[in-house]
Amino acid sequence: MLDLIPSLHSWAQRDAAGQFAVATIVGATGSVPRPVGTSMIITASGSVLGSLSGGCVEGAVVALALEAMDDGGTRRKTFGFSSADAFAAGLTCGGELDIHIEPVPAAVAPENAPHPLRTALRQLADAGSGQPVALVRRVGTRGGAAVVLHNPANFRGAASPELAGLLERESLLQVEALVRNGGAGVVRLAGAGGCLPDRLQGDRDQDSGADAILVESRLAPPRMLVFGANDFGAALVPAAKLLGYHVTLVDARPAFASQPRFAAADQVVTDWPHRYLAAESDAGRLDSRTVAAVLSHDPKFDIPLLEAALALDLAYVGAMGSRRSHLQRVDDLLAAGVAPGRIAQLHSPIGLDLGAVTPAEVAVSITAELIASRSRAAGCTPLREASGPIHQHPAQQPPHQAPRQPAPTKLPQEIAWT
Repeated sequence: MLDLIPSLHSWAQRDAAGQFAVATIVGATGSVPRPVGTSMIITASGSVLGSLSGGCVEGAVVALALEAMDDGGTRRKTFGFSSADAFAAGLTCGGELDIHIEPVPAAVAPENAPHPLRTALRQLADAGSGQPVALVRRVGTRGGAAVVLHNPANFRGAASPELAGLLERESLLQVEALVRNGGAGVVRLAGAGGCLPDRLQGDRDQDSGADAILVESRLAPPRMLVFGANDFGAALVPAAKLLGYHVTLVDARPAFASQPRFAAADQVVTDWPHRYLAAESDAGRLDSRTVAAVLSHDPKFDIPLLEAALALDLAYVGAMGSRRSHLQRVDDLLAAGVAPGRIAQLHSPIGLDLGAVTPAEVAVSITAELIASRSRAAGCTPLREASGPIHQHPAQQPPHQAPRQPAPTKLPQEIAWT
């Protein structure tokens, strides 16, 4: 549902008072185009907001949503690839989607309590595009509950009166973990016999034992610190913005940092890089999702900055330079007392080997390595030469999580064994 936030405000002004249904992906296996939590809203007139699969199953979902609005019952439908029925709605990519459809009746007299999902949608419509927020929904029964949570990074489930009547203790702990980590997933609730069902049953689901909790959480955007007001920094800033980072450009030289070409950055800071990094760390404004890209290519800036950055728990630290300058950088860091194990975490020379030459191409190389560093499954080979699932589901790979450990950086031979 959080994927709809940018469009919800205008939709709420136009259609929120009428009858509608919400179709949501609550399960995804194999190669699928959209992750768990992706939603689509269908009104009684058949208008649609959002998309679940890029066109493969939307027509069938709209038909099911109109049926659900007619009789007021929820629906659960699994869509996959079927070679037996060429005309059946399904996913040509070969994956499988489980979709839950919940109808919301038209708003009635003001004195009546609004439907929980209608209230949640209005609250999400008021949320900014980058505002941290979480949505916790019960799916699987008629009229499921929905709670919007603000400041998810500091959420404490045990102290949440909104969820006290919705969750049992075991479920509350699982929900808290998803909310605080900015994840999305389904938490199964115990059925009548105390067992956790593998999946909700049937296309029409009115069995309370099949209840589940759908969690979607979005933290504040992760930070990228770009050090170096030069051509490469100017190209990396907008590329990082496309990936959803809050970008800060840092350079100690006012004449360079004040250039209009860096206006796309969320913040431009004129300060010595290592001093700025230390101040941000002391103020608690860095976390394990923070990325540092050192592009200044000047030892008087780079060495003290890298010494400070490698001492922190950051998601990614990369430095620009040739292989020769990298080896000199390693020697300087060792002389400064940085442990070889810490130096081995440095992405230097920065970026993937794409044959990049221009600043724009180098920015693609850097962001490609950054994306690859998040997933242990990333092979960095052409998809046509690989096998297995293309997409990594958020349940398996939370967005902006701390990356896998990079391959050890090449150290001089005489100290590589230490």
